[in-house]
Amino acid sequence: MDLTQRPPRSPRTTLGGFVILPRMLDKGRAAIGGKTGEYHYACPLDQYFIGFVDIDPEALQAELAAGKGDGEILAWIHAHGKNPRGAAEIEAWSTFHSRRAPGANDSREFFSKLVTGAGASAREDISTWFDVLDLDDHVSFGGKA
Repeated sequence: MDLTQRPPRSPRTTLGGFVILPRMLDKGRAAIGGKTGEYHYACPLDQYFIGFVDIDPEALQAELAAGKGDGEILAWIHAHGKNPRGAAEIEAWSTFHSRRAPGANDSREFFSKLVTGAGASAREDISTWFDVLDLDDHVSFGGKA
């Protein structure tokens, strides 16, 4: 995985019903190869997932370093997560994060700065944190806002 050449998967992409997870795995694999570019494994976004299932990100990265694929990693998470989650909980958590917008705990100013920095200040469809991440990934690799 070389995140200097292309972005990780969208935070909307799911694995086992979990949003964020495939993106986190891409960043973990890139970190192993020293090819993270501007991305960071176990960043604040990843921490939402890490906390939800209660896994050790270093142990997860060791599994990635062993060459395990996404399905094997998902099975490992289910086996080693200290906070097992059922399908309904996973769906509710993923839906919440898919729709999460800046609010009382997030800086609207920071959000607006990211949108403006991507050249999308006139766009009205950028309203969630996932929207901003997808936009930033697109623009960072030559796309137009």
